[in-house]
Amino acid sequence: MIHKVYLITGSNRGNRLQMLQKAARMIIQRCGEIVQSSKVYMTQPWGFHDDTPFLNQVLLLETGLNPFDLLEAVLQIESDIGRIRNADGYTSRKIDIDILFFDNRSIEKDILKIPHPHIAERRFVLTPLAEIAPELVHPHYSATIYELLQQCTDELEVRLYPNKQLQTTSLST
Repeated sequence: MIHKVYLITGSNRGNRLQMLQKAARMIIQRCGEIVQSSKVYMTQPWGFHDDTPFLNQVLLLETGLNPFDLLEAVLQIESDIGRIRNADGYTSRKIDIDILFFDNRSIEKDILKIPHPHIAERRFVLTPLAEIAPELVHPHYSATIYELLQQCTDELEVRLYPNKQLQTTSLST
């Protein structure tokens, strides 16, 4: 069975654009086919201060993996790229990959929550997600992504990264 999954990738360490490209290639190799991707956005860090903004991109993935195998795969990709997880909360990182939606499923486990619990609070997620899936309905809010973006109170800046759209649907391995 093929599942439709929305992921967000982000980086604010190293060559940020290269980190997003590397993550996309690894997602294609290990998880499935990226069928659509947003433009790349430059965003202020959410939940902590850092002078280096993040680059973020939302990907629509088609995968045969179940949610827990997908989580394991993206955590391994993060680790392989050099992410070091810190129990002290939000920090700068070479790569971050979050599962936003997995089909229309709701999962509430300690290790995995789908839909991602902070989607509606984060403009850096809603902006690229609204670019590729404005009519997607969030099952917990009964509102579209576009509507959630219009209602979002997050005031952190999110803007297009100049002339940079990763064509992740055609990245070669």
